[in-house]
Amino acid sequence: MDINQGTKEVIILTALAPTGTQRIDTLDTVRGFALLGIILVNILPLLDVKTPTPGSLDAWLFQFFNFAVESRFFVIFSFLFGVGFHLFVSRAKAKGANSTVLFVRRLLALLAFGFVHKMFHPGEALFIYAIFGFMLMPFYRLKARTNLIVGLILAMFVCSTGFKPMLVLPLFILGLSVGQFGVFQDIPRFLPAIKKVQGIAFVLMLVGLYAQYHFLPADPFMTANMIVVDDMSEEQLLALTYYTIALTSTGFVMSAFYVTTLIRLLQHSGVQKALAPLTSYGRMALTNYVGQTVLILVGGYLFGWYGTLTYWQSTLFCLGIYVGQMAFSMLWLSAFRMGPLEWIWRVFTYLQVTPLRKDSNGKRSLA
Repeated sequence: MDINQGTKEVIILTALAPTGTQRIDTLDTVRGFALLGIILVNILPLLDVKTPTPGSLDAWLFQFFNFAVESRFFVIFSFLFGVGFHLFVSRAKAKGANSTVLFVRRLLALLAFGFVHKMFHPGEALFIYAIFGFMLMPFYRLKARTNLIVGLILAMFVCSTGFKPMLVLPLFILGLSVGQFGVFQDIPRFLPAIKKVQGIAFVLMLVGLYAQYHFLPADPFMTANMIVVDDMSEEQLLALTYYTIALTSTGFVMSAFYVTTLIRLLQHSGVQKALAPLTSYGRMALTNYVGQTVLILVGGYLFGWYGTLTYWQSTLFCLGIYVGQMAFSMLWLSAFRMGPLEWIWRVFTYLQVTPLRKDSNGKRSLA
C-alpha cells in the first residue's frame, strides 16, 4: 500500500470516529430512552409472558403497556435510524470518503447482525432496518422539506392501514429530514419549532388515546399479539382492525410528544446529569439492544421463566436489566470509545481495525 494513501485513510477514519465533541448527547439519550420501552414489549413474546387475569394488577399493567408503550418506542428507534443515516453520510462526504460504499457495507453488516439475532428473536428490528436502509439511500439527494412532506404523507397512509412494519421507511425518511434540517446539531435554534411540534403532538395524542380506548375490543387481551384466528367473528375482526389503526396512529404522534418533551427537558443541565446513565445506554444502543435478548433468553432458561412470568414479574426483570446494562455501559465507555458490537460494526464498515481503547487521558488511542 502507498504510505501516503494509507495515511490518508487513517486520517479519514479517525475524523469519522464519533469523539466526545462530535457525538450528540441528546441523540444518545433519546436512543437510550427508546431502548427502555422496546425491552418491555420484546420480553413478552420472548418469555411467553402469561395473559393477565381480568381485574388483576397484571391486567392494569397490560393496559398501561397498550396505551403508553406499545408502538411508541419502536417508532422512536426507527426515526433515530434516519437521523443517524444523515449524520453518517454527511460526515463521510465532508471527509472525502465514499459515503455510498461505506453505507452499503454498514447495511450489509447490520443485515448480518439482524440475521443472527433473528434466529433467537423473530420480532427483532435490525434485519428489517437493513432492508429498508437500502430504500432510504436515494432520499438523501432530496431536500429536507421534500423529505419531511414525503415522510409525513407515507406515515399517515401507513397509519391508516395499521400495518406497523411498513411504518419503518416513513420514519427513516422523517429522521433523515430532521437530520438535514440540523435539529439535533443546533437544538436551541429549533426550540420554537420543537415546542410547536410538542403542542400539536399532545393534542393529537389525546385524540388518539380516546380513539384507542373507544375501539378497544370487548376482550382487551385479544390485542396482546394482534393475531387473527380462524374462529374470530366478523365483529371481532372489525374491532381488532379499528383498534390496530388507532394504536398505530396514536403511537406515531405519542412518540413525537415523548421525543420533543425529552429534548426540552435535556436543555437543563441538571436533567442532563441525572440522565447521564441513559446517555451511555443509548451510546451503546446496538450492544444493549442485542444484549437485552441475550439476558432475557439466558434468564428464562436458567430460572425456568418461560411461560411462567406475569406482566409485573417481567417488568421487574426488565428493570434489573436496565440497571445492569446502564452500569455496564458507563463502565465500558470509561475505558473504551464505543460498545463492542458498535466496534465490530465499524470494522465491517471500514474494513479496517480502528482504535477501541481510550488512551490514558480518556481520548481515543491512535495506536
